[in-house]
Amino acid sequence: MQPRISMITLGVRDLAKSIAFYEKGLGFPRMDSPPEVAFFTLNGTWLGLFSRNALAEDANISSEGAGFNAFSLAHNVASEAEVDAVVAQAVKAGATLEKKPEKVFWGGYSGYFTDPDGHLWEVAHNPHFWVGPSDAGA
Repeated sequence: MQPRISMITLGVRDLAKSIAFYEKGLGFPRMDSPPEVAFFTLNGTWLGLFSRNALAEDANISSEGAGFNAFSLAHNVASEAEVDAVVAQAVKAGATLEKKPEKVFWGGYSGYFTDPDGHLWEVAHNPHFWVGPSDAGA
């Protein structure tokens, strides 16, 4: 198996609300898709939104569960100011601020928010590891 993540699919409670959050609130470019799912083009991968119950059914697991899911999605940016701007944009779009951006123990700067379904996102500037559009060949 070659190491890669091709798509991240999030199970959501209200598809229309989540589409609005990611498309209008965060500005993710939406792809054409069937009405029961939404896909967004990211740099090198895709984000999918699917009904939480339907996604669980597709995987043949229970859709019940709450609290911390033991993972976060991360969005790295080029500066501390950009961390602040992205976190503010997410909160304005309806995210819940979980941790205000601040300098962190590993030498970077980051903050956390959760989307309308509680999916945890970290927005970080890591001066030791930055892969942006110019570094990724995009």
